[in-house]
Amino acid sequence: MPSKILVGTQWGDEGKGKVTDVLSSEFDIVVRCQGGANAGHTVIANGHKLALHQIPSGVIYEGVVPVIGNGCIVDPKVVLEELAALKEQGISYDNLKISGNAHIVMPYHKDLDEAHERKLGKNLIGTTKRGVGPCYADKVSRIGLRMQDMLDEKIFNEKLETALIEKNPVLEKVYGLPTYTVNDIAKDYLEYAKVLRPYIIESSRYLNEALTEGKDILFEGSQATMLDIDFGTYPFVTSSNCVSGGAITGSGVGPTNIDTVIGVAKAYLTRVGSGPFPTELPEGDAVGETLCEQGHEYGTTTGRKRRCGYYDAVIVNYAARVNGLTELAITKLDVLSALNTIKICIAYDCNGERYTTVPEHQSKFYEAKPVYIEMPGWKTDITKIKNYVDLPREAKDYIDIIERLSGVPVTMVCVGPDRSQTIKRQR
Repeated sequence: MPSKILVGTQWGDEGKGKVTDVLSSEFDIVVRCQGGANAGHTVIANGHKLALHQIPSGVIYEGVVPVIGNGCIVDPKVVLEELAALKEQGISYDNLKISGNAHIVMPYHKDLDEAHERKLGKNLIGTTKRGVGPCYADKVSRIGLRMQDMLDEKIFNEKLETALIEKNPVLEKVYGLPTYTVNDIAKDYLEYAKVLRPYIIESSRYLNEALTEGKDILFEGSQATMLDIDFGTYPFVTSSNCVSGGAITGSGVGPTNIDTVIGVAKAYLTRVGSGPFPTELPEGDAVGETLCEQGHEYGTTTGRKRRCGYYDAVIVNYAARVNGLTELAITKLDVLSALNTIKICIAYDCNGERYTTVPEHQSKFYEAKPVYIEMPGWKTDITKIKNYVDLPREAKDYIDIIERLSGVPVTMVCVGPDRSQTIKRQR
């Protein structure tokens, strides 16, 4: 049966939560495959508005099984907070599954994340300070703790003691921070385990058995291509693989089970945190301020104001290649209705050398100057339009150029935040 991967094509905040929400009701299972509480999805549907950081947004639909895969890192406290928020809104989470192999974010991970950012000063990465990088580092260093470890007090305490032998000296001697005892952490985390125990499973087996039974699975990406640890703007990236291949390793489902890879791209471009951004508009620029205010461009997780710029076709073309995209979903097209003219970056000028894909070497990318084409805006409200043919000619021309430059068909256009403000397009 068909399974789909959904990925971000830019620097995140493309509206993946909205697109996941639109698609979720068509699937039996929705899986998060990487990332942690640093990734926020805002979902607006059926009278509910939820900001979900750990739990897949498919949870909002009755009958859809939300799965947190092995490639994720889990902050149990955040999960419990989200479960409480779901309960308050009358949304069932009885079907929730959490991989026993998913690693756990510990208090010292958050301490180290924040301390490291502070030490970097003006060269900071711009992390969410949720402990993501240190947790993934421990996973690779083989001193991390996993969700299954919380189910056995003896194992949990032994592994935690081993981890603290390494972490406490760093906290104290490198950063001048308080240290931890095993009991400091265990008393809370073993309580979390009592609540979460029924949801912790062997997720790879569950997902593969579901496929054998003919179930449809949607793999929900978090972060985005340009934040991928290998393919993003390193070092200003996250600590996991956000590209489509990360859905395979982060779930334990083989690639032959995937038939569609959907890329989500915002109709303009934003970025939170540090790092290069060729089409970024300068602070105070009228167009940039319009995009920020009309698009409500403030981070779901951090609340930080996002950096705004014009659509960058070079980045999306690159994302199409490294993800193997088969479809594109364009979000927030309505925000551009406020502009008289709209620019699209079609190439970079790097000291006289022209690039139509992201340069491999970071020094060239830092030097990249956008090469623009300019198009007329449509200056009319499109938020109530339901059919693609009814969009203004200028809006359809804009989509046609995005499609041509990416080489990927645009099958969905979002003209507002609600799931009903979504135009599906047959290609």
